[in-house]
Order: sequence, then structure tokens, then C-alpha cells
Amino acid sequence: MISKRFIKSSLIYTLAGALPMASAIILLPFYVMYLPTEAYGVLSVCLAFSALVQIIATYSFDSSLYIHYHELKNDPARLNTFISSSFVFMIGLALGVGALLSVSGHLLFKLIPNSDTISFYPYGLIAVGIGIVQAIFKVHGNLLQIREKPETFLWSNVVCFVIIAITSVAGLRLFPGTLIGPLGGRLLAGGVMTVWVLVRVFRQYGVHIQSPWRMTSASFNAYTFVYQLMQWGINSLDRFLILFFMPLTALSSVGIYDIAVKCLVPVDLLLNGLNASVNPQVVKLLNRDGVKGSSVEINRYYYGVASVILLAICATILVVPPGINLFVHKTGYAEAVKYIPYVAVLYVFKAMRVYFVLPFSVLKKMRRITVLSFIVNLVKIGFMAWLIPGWQLYGVIAASLLAFVVEVALLWYYLRENYRVSFNSFKLMIGPFLVVLMILVAEPLIGAQMPLITHVLYGFVTVGLLWFAYRNELKTLDPLKILR
Repeated sequence: MISKRFIKSSLIYTLAGALPMASAIILLPFYVMYLPTEAYGVLSVCLAFSALVQIIATYSFDSSLYIHYHELKNDPARLNTFISSSFVFMIGLALGVGALLSVSGHLLFKLIPNSDTISFYPYGLIAVGIGIVQAIFKVHGNLLQIREKPETFLWSNVVCFVIIAITSVAGLRLFPGTLIGPLGGRLLAGGVMTVWVLVRVFRQYGVHIQSPWRMTSASFNAYTFVYQLMQWGINSLDRFLILFFMPLTALSSVGIYDIAVKCLVPVDLLLNGLNASVNPQVVKLLNRDGVKGSSVEINRYYYGVASVILLAICATILVVPPGINLFVHKTGYAEAVKYIPYVAVLYVFKAMRVYFVLPFSVLKKMRRITVLSFIVNLVKIGFMAWLIPGWQLYGVIAASLLAFVVEVALLWYYLRENYRVSFNSFKLMIGPFLVVLMILVAEPLIGAQMPLITHVLYGFVTVGLLWFAYRNELKTLDPLKILR
């Protein structure tokens, strides 16, 4: 039975997790007003680079704290030492990464086609700072989640969001056509919140300067770190590959593609919020029962995630394109509308893959999942090199879709060796696949001619599929018991 506490924490985590990324949607009108598509493309590249720096500076302690907290929570002294040592290590790593990239970063940017329009000084250097401060803030956010502190998680993200929004808008108005506001605002917000995080952590857990792996496994961090690099490649490398495979319209194309992706940020936020609520419950169940395998209770969480995401992408496809057509008339930005339905289907697979990913972390099979992610990266790069020259941005999306299919298949196949995988195939896979197939077939055939009718149809068909999947549960549903 779903508890009031779980529903409350789910809503809070969804809202809080939405705030940092929500700036992408809330600030989008200001980007459209003050930035040409080429400048927005540079912003997209810089933020993708900062995400890479964040992963390096984090060194997978976001995952390590998530997993090892439950193992050490019954021994407060060891837990305090582990948490404090982890943050001390990250501070040292951040200083080293910052110093190295401040000297060598411009050489990396020189490898990018059209690098004359993407200057490392100052924008790339600011992106390095953003990655470093966001790394520490993110690890602390994961610590709050695993400790089930949704209120603190919420207000810390609110403060960060407010600073980003105010400084970004002010910067865009004072320095139009530049990235001082969008990048400088993130750096300021991250810096303020990092100071708060470090004061809070060292006050609560003390300052312990020793190896954080005395009580855990160093190999877990190493494999998880490489895995996160591979995930960055899957999620962000496409911005750089567009620069290589579409040189004539590179930055403008990156801007258009990133706008289409940003239009799906609400779905991304929803998925992150649901995962933030579901994953601690699943980790707790797996550690409690001692049986490494799926169960009815665990599966129920992920069926719910998949169902909500299906409805969310249908709502986004229905609402966002008309909104852009109504309010955005600037050349370039409006071109993103036609890509939104195709980008949306990727989130079906993102929701699906979370079912298979978490058990690898709980089982500490990070070497295996890292190798699988490396294979998926190679597959995606290969598909992009093949499809982009002929299909342009459609090729980017098609390559991502094919890579997701390969990834889910590989995760499912190799998870079965150490984890009992048993689920309702229609709720988790067949139903979502049918929604994907419907969008991919209907959109090019009738979506352009009758977008409103087509997109309303997506919603009706999806609701029908969900009713069919949950018809037995709906017959016995007592609304009054749901909140008990």
C-alpha cells in the first residue's frame, strides 16, 4: 500500500529535482530573446563540457554514498568518517582538476571544429568552475536523498534555482548576445551552495583526512566513475559529434537540437524525481530481503514510473509544440518543433532502463555495466557517423534511439546472471514499445498535416493501453485506501 509519506516525498523530490534543470525551461524565453542560435549552441557545448567536469570532480561518490550508506549506517563512527573523507577527497580532486584544465583546456577546445567561435577563455574556464561546484552540490543532494531528507533537499535546490534565474536574466539583459549571464549565474549559484554544503557536512560529520575506501571498495568508485563517463558519452557526446559531422551548420544545429531536448526537460525532471523517490525504497528492499531479484513490490514501483512517463511524453508532445509556434518566431529556434515528438520517445527507453541499472549498483557489478556502457557508446557513435550525413538531426535522434534499444537488451541479458529478473512484460516493455511505434509511424505520416488531432490521439491510445495493462487492478481499486 502506498503511504502518505512516500507520496509526499515523491512530490518533494520531483519538485526539488526539477528546480536546477527547470532553469533550462524558464530561462528559454530569455535565451530566445537575447541569444542567436549559434550562441545558444556554444552555451550547449559549454554546459555539456561542465557536465563532464562534474563527473570527473565527483569521482562517483554520488553513487558510492548512495550504496554504502546503508552498509555503514549502524556504525555512526565509521559512517561519519566515510562521508567526511569522501568530501575531503572531492575537494582535493576538484582543485587538481581545476588547475589542470585552466592550463590545458584551451588545447582541448582547439580540437573542436569551428573552435574559433567557442573560446575556452572565458567561457570554457567558467564551465570548468560550474562542473566543480555542481559536483559537490550533487553529492550532497544524493546524501540527502538516501537519508530521506526531502525538505532540506527541496529548499537547497530552491535557493540554487533562484540565484541562477536572477543572475542569468540580469546578465542576458546587461550583456545581450554573450554567455556571461547564463554561465556566470550557474557558477555563482553553485559556489554559494558549495560553501553551504561543506560547512554543513564538516559540522555534522567532522573533518577526517584519510582514505574514504578504508571501509569500502575503491574498485566500486573506479568502475562507477568510468560508467558515468560512458553515460555522459551516451547523453552529451552528441553535441560534439554534431560539430564534427555537420560542419557547415554546426553551432546552429547544436542550438536547434538542444532546444528540442530542452523542451523535454519537464519529462526528464519528472523521471529524475520519481527515481529519487523510488530508488531508496528499492535499495532498502533489496538490502532488507537479502534476495537479489525482482519482486512484486519492487516491480510495482517501476511499472508506475513507466506509466507516468508515457503520459508525460504524450502531454509534452501535445502542449509544447503549439506553445513554441505561438510565442517563438525567431529564425532557428522554431525549427526545433518538428524534432520534439522524436526526442520524446527516447524517454520511454530512459524510463525502461532504470529497472535494469540499479541492481548492477546494488550487486556492485560495476565492471560489467561499465563494459556494457562502453559498447553502447561505440554503437551510438557508429550509428551517428552513419546516419547524420544523410539524415542530419534526425540521424542524431535515430542513433540515440537505436543505442537505447541495444543498451536495454544488453542490460537485461547480463543482469540475469546474478539477479532474478521477473516482470510483467506488457507493463514494462510491450506497452511502452507500442507507444513508441505509434509515434514513429504516425508523426511523419499525419503529424505534420494534422498535429493537434495526431497528438491528442497519442494521449487517447496511451491511456487505453494503460487501462488494458492495469484493468484488473482498477477493478479492485479503493481510492480511500491509497493514502492510508
